[in-house]
Amino acid sequence: MKQIEIIISPEGSSRIASRGYTGRSCQEATRQLEEALGQRLTETLTPEFYLNLNNQTNYEQRQ
Repeated sequence: MKQIEIIISPEGSSRIASRGYTGRSCQEATRQLEEALGQRLTETLTPEFYLNLNNQTNYEQRQ
């Protein structure tokens, strides 16, 4: 199941966490939220981010 979680600290900083997305789809899904919340300071990519990228690279190498 795909989920997007927005965590807002008592100090006012926010964090967006996505679950169930692979590849760049997580970035596409959270783009509008990031823009609404303001400037991004850091980005931490999860192992799921690389799933589609690895599959695509393997496919391109076989051709």
